[in-house]
Amino acid sequence: MGSQEGSSASQLHVVMFPWFAFGHITPFVQLSNKLASHGVQISFLSAPGNIQRISFSLNSSPLIKIIPIHIPPVEGLPPGLDSTADLSPALADLLKIALDKMQPQIESILINLKPHIVFIDFAQHWLPSIASPLGIKTFNFCVFAAACGAYITNPQRDSPTIDDLKKPPPGFPTTSITSMSTYQARDFLYPFKSLYGGPSVNERVQTVRKSCDAIVMKSCDEMEGPYLDYIRQLYCKPVLLTGPLVPGPPKYKLEEKWENWLQKFPSKSVVFCSFGSETFLKDDQIKELVLGLEQTGLPFIVVLNFPPGGGDNIEKLKNALPAGFAERVQGKGVLHTGWVQQQAILAHESVGCYVCHSGLSSVIEAFINDCQLVMLPQKGDQFLNSKLISGDLEAGVQVTKNDEDGHFSKEDLCKAVKIVTEDVNEEPGKSISVNHGKWRNFLLNKDIQDNFITNLVQEMKKMVN
Repeated sequence: MGSQEGSSASQLHVVMFPWFAFGHITPFVQLSNKLASHGVQISFLSAPGNIQRISFSLNSSPLIKIIPIHIPPVEGLPPGLDSTADLSPALADLLKIALDKMQPQIESILINLKPHIVFIDFAQHWLPSIASPLGIKTFNFCVFAAACGAYITNPQRDSPTIDDLKKPPPGFPTTSITSMSTYQARDFLYPFKSLYGGPSVNERVQTVRKSCDAIVMKSCDEMEGPYLDYIRQLYCKPVLLTGPLVPGPPKYKLEEKWENWLQKFPSKSVVFCSFGSETFLKDDQIKELVLGLEQTGLPFIVVLNFPPGGGDNIEKLKNALPAGFAERVQGKGVLHTGWVQQQAILAHESVGCYVCHSGLSSVIEAFINDCQLVMLPQKGDQFLNSKLISGDLEAGVQVTKNDEDGHFSKEDLCKAVKIVTEDVNEEPGKSISVNHGKWRNFLLNKDIQDNFITNLVQEMKKMVN
């Protein structure tokens, strides 16, 4: 029980070790902030290139410390690239191989720190076997919706085909998720592919889940009860809940250029459209997207990013737009590439609708800022998040897409936006608006959200004592 020496029984010490992607790092940061506010000591591991951004998001607290870790060299992986934001999908897979070479380094850190618990992501399948002999508990923190873990990375899935992945796995609960489209199922094949001769994503997930002491889900029974019950049955081990990890208000003031532009428009009239830093649309779909937004007649901000490499992103954006489009929408539409103050833009009084990729954090931000949701999922967990929100919770609308290739038209996009902005006095817009308000109130209820963390800390203490 060396992990508890030098630490009082009441003060938990936790190591956070997320995968090197900001879609994973951010929920680990949010959880760290909430645990520290409940008196838990946090040691946060990440590569040097990620630390500035992590330190900006972590609360200033004597309980939180960032520890840099070194990514070992792997043939074909350029040095100094410390997150997937700068990598192609093939290089991101090589980063998983580099992660596997970190075992001696991580073992040394754990021996030195002597934490009670280490929170790990999906990729560190080797870590429980290092932590357990040291008397350290391992918790697998899943940053995806429970629906995703229940449907895709399910222990009953073994070398599935596209047809297999179009159907739920055996025992899957009866919900709005009854089948998936062909293009979605094709995308779900990725986690089952071997990575450079090593374990696939799904093999990593199953090894972590079976060998960890507890599974921790970024979810709650109110929003995902059937899927959480199903996961409890599948793994027969503690499934602890963080709740949705509602972010606090942004730490920064909205830049003057955005403030000046937004304040020209009436309350809730602007559509904000963004797909995050690592979700990309092809040029033909960018054209349909922006033409669909123009067709709504509403003012809009579109943020589009592009895969790493291949030239300047501003040029890529210009080339993707229909001829004459930027001039035509001047004054009413803004086209941007690169990082933006998403939280502060969504919080602005003029913004009332959010067209997004259905990333879980983005969906939560839409609810708490009272922005109606139009979902245009592009990959993986986003497809299931979108079904969860539009189907189970009936609190947003999903853009209609072609079953085979997932393409949508400008008319599909315009129709979806109008359901939640103009047609709110008739169905389905009326019910969506009511449900959106209900879930917003739930997420903004400080007592409810705080209670998730209180309960989690109590469970953590029980498990280490």
